[in-house]
Amino acid sequence: MADFADLVLQAVNKNGKVDTLELSELQEVDHQKFVGAVKSLQSLGNIINVEQKQLKRFKLTEEGHSVAENGSHEARVYSNVPPEGITQAEIMKIVPNAKVGFSKAMSAGWIKVDKQADGGPKVFRKVETIEDKVEKCMQQIKKMNLENIADSQIAEFKKRKLVSEEKVTSYIVTKGEDFTLNVSKPEVDLTAEMIASGSWKTKNFKPYNFDALGVPPQGGYLHPLLKVRTQFRQIFLEMGFSEMPTNSFIESSFWNFDALFQPQKHPARDAHDTFFVSDPKSASGFPMEYLEKVKKVHSEGGYGSQGYRCEWGIEEAEKNILRTHLTACSARMLYKLAQQKPFKPAKYFAIDRVFRNETLDSTHLAEFHQIEGLVADRNLTLGDLMGIINEFFQKLGITKLRFKPAFNPYTEPSMEIFSYHEGLQKWVEIGNSGVFRPEMLLPMGLPEDVSVIAWGLSTERPTMIKYKVNNIRDLVGPKVDLQMVYDNPICRLDKH
Repeated sequence: MADFADLVLQAVNKNGKVDTLELSELQEVDHQKFVGAVKSLQSLGNIINVEQKQLKRFKLTEEGHSVAENGSHEARVYSNVPPEGITQAEIMKIVPNAKVGFSKAMSAGWIKVDKQADGGPKVFRKVETIEDKVEKCMQQIKKMNLENIADSQIAEFKKRKLVSEEKVTSYIVTKGEDFTLNVSKPEVDLTAEMIASGSWKTKNFKPYNFDALGVPPQGGYLHPLLKVRTQFRQIFLEMGFSEMPTNSFIESSFWNFDALFQPQKHPARDAHDTFFVSDPKSASGFPMEYLEKVKKVHSEGGYGSQGYRCEWGIEEAEKNILRTHLTACSARMLYKLAQQKPFKPAKYFAIDRVFRNETLDSTHLAEFHQIEGLVADRNLTLGDLMGIINEFFQKLGITKLRFKPAFNPYTEPSMEIFSYHEGLQKWVEIGNSGVFRPEMLLPMGLPEDVSVIAWGLSTERPTMIKYKVNNIRDLVGPKVDLQMVYDNPICRLDKH
């Protein structure tokens, strides 16, 4: 950094003032090197005076660089049209970005199309020679030269994504009251070696600031998802729901799939969607009478259903997995509820982790938190489900809801829940819902007139965090870098 500081001081001494951006371009050095040098000189006192300057400039995109080197899309289309012409389909195959180039070449009057030609529309040259102004402009902009380039042309290039605009902060440096070319950085600490050698007598020390505050201690903050989870839990409790036990991440395929009337050949049960446990590999201790009823309704049908008419194997049901949804907990609780005589209506909820064998990307995680709510009572209808979902989401501050018919193996009817996202200006899916099928409920022993309505969503979904939190700063605490939160692909927060 000292070398760059020397360059700044020498330039100021020679010219009276210097622009750090111009100096960096002259020296062919990263501008930030000189910015750091200026900041370092400022910390030493009144050696220099600094004035900040904001400016905007244009730079080529990757496509713009390609045009500067190889010519514009329209020129490349023109150059690939032979004197005898070429079919439009063929020119579209051999020229990169041919669709854009063809449109621009037609607008410029460089080519024409004979739509009556044999073999389909045929393209011919309309002029003998062309001037590729776009290529020349790209070469100029590449050299930071905007001379004779109109604003309308820049706007067109931005629209075609050939150039992008960037804002640059540079600094105008002039001489300060204590300007000198011989700069030595003052010592910050008095060391034992300085005292022993006596060198401290000739050293220049930085003055101590006894009024400066110490480094504040770092306080702990709840993870954003834990905050949202607490808020969801409070809403369920206010609505009279009881929390289901969810302390078993490992679940048998029987409770996770078979009890939900999900066929054993369903693709969700494959290894590419589910994590299988190798030790212990199998589960046991199932309620055998109930298991036989589940087996029968799958393979032969029952309760007014023809089932899946396929073989049902206990070996598949015994496989241990990492639970893929909290509906496995719902199945256990509903079976337990069915054993209580006489039947009593119940409302349950759960919030906990589930696992999917997903490829990680911006919208998928292998481990995430799921929320599930269900109501079991006599003669419940789809209207009851829509009403309780509206009430639930209104407590979250979400009032614009839509429902769309959907399919789930264990609910009929089923609905996807959509809400209007003010930030994205569109409707986005925020949950799933439905009425549990008789093939799932009746083998458990629940009365025939009992219906179970249920819905679920994920706490990680950005729409949930967007709508629940009015201020991201309130969510993450005062000392967290917000840009780091926005850039984190796991958080996926919408800063708008």
